[in-house]
Amino acid sequence: MTVQVAAFYGFAAMEGLLELQEELKALAAAGTVRGTILLAGEGVNGTISGPPAGVGRVLARLRALPGLTNLEAKLSWAPQPVFHRLKVRLKREIVTMGCPTVKPAEQVGTYVPPEHWDELIRDPDTLVIDTRNAYEVAIGSFEGALDPGTASFREFPTWVEQELRPLVAQRRPKAIAMFCTGGIRCEKATAYLQQQGFAGVHHLQGGILKYLEEVPEQGSSWRGECYVFDRRVSVNHRLEPGIYSLCHACGLPLSPADRALPSYREGVSCRHCIERFSEADRERFAERQRQMERARTRRDVSMGVSPGAVARGGQGA
Repeated sequence: MTVQVAAFYGFAAMEGLLELQEELKALAAAGTVRGTILLAGEGVNGTISGPPAGVGRVLARLRALPGLTNLEAKLSWAPQPVFHRLKVRLKREIVTMGCPTVKPAEQVGTYVPPEHWDELIRDPDTLVIDTRNAYEVAIGSFEGALDPGTASFREFPTWVEQELRPLVAQRRPKAIAMFCTGGIRCEKATAYLQQQGFAGVHHLQGGILKYLEEVPEQGSSWRGECYVFDRRVSVNHRLEPGIYSLCHACGLPLSPADRALPSYREGVSCRHCIERFSEADRERFAERQRQMERARTRRDVSMGVSPGAVARGGQGA
């Protein structure tokens, strides 16, 4: 069953979140839409999937909210559902930086549309920064981009003060160009940099997903695959499900080469976590994996599908 996947966010002053939460739950359920939607006083952030009509109705409701009229969704397709269920959650921030004075709805850097992005980042006087976490950067990024090496977005302000500010003072770039998966992290990051006095701050409009949607693969500055927060795990330049899966033990992405290593046991260990967990932990993970496999077999049999004919799919988000 092919489903439509929509990734979106918007910064706007939001009120009546409890009522909106219940309304979105009912609307999504009626349209067989699954995924995650985060609501906060600063806006909305989410990725959902399902039949195009159901996805469209959820997006239309969000666009009817004050300040979200121009809410843009990055659309792609998947051969099977990419979420197990629907979650609509109320949060302090729709992307957690931990700096409540940063308000992207009031001040952000210069938007750069995908068609002009390569020209900007190929300029030697541009400092290009990937604002995503290190495990995301590891499987794909723009050529020449700087990796802050962060484990979470909360670490970004500290990295700015300890690493970026001295680097900018040394290199004196004419422009700082930042990017992320869908645009939300880099938009908040540009707001933070401007608040801290940095000049010439730019960010990729719509993020990597919009770039991959609009810019032809031939001649592109993108290298590798893009990590996504659903069962696909990653997408290639054509926005098709990629080659990565998740380790059920530590949650980090694995390539086919990673899965071929002796350290890999499905659901139990991988090269990232083989030294991280105890033998007792691994036995617990192994039992969980056995339970999952039994449940998968029962589900396949109930659907009339031969277990041997079922290919291993992506991991749940």
